[in-house]
Amino acid sequence: MEEKDENLWRIAKKRAEFKKHLYTYIIINAFLWAIWYVTIGNRENMNWITAWPIWPTLGWGIGIAFNYVDVYHSSKGDMVEREYEKLKRQQQNKPS
Repeated sequence: MEEKDENLWRIAKKRAEFKKHLYTYIIINAFLWAIWYVTIGNRENMNWITAWPIWPTLGWGIGIAFNYVDVYHSSKGDMVEREYEKLKRQQQNKPS
């Protein structure tokens, strides 16, 4: 059996967790919006200001957005490597 690359395995786990979180967000929010739609009385006066599911959708959505950036667009290891290389170059360019 092939040995797993530790870093790739960690990234894969984070991405799988993000996808589960996203699916849960979609299902729960669809359910909340369905409850709101079924329970509103007069559909002629339906407006988005009184749509209470907007608050959990927006709040949770902000968390999902931060999680997405962390999982797919943030590479802390690369950031550390770049800083290290920058410091090395600065050290080499210092007059003795």
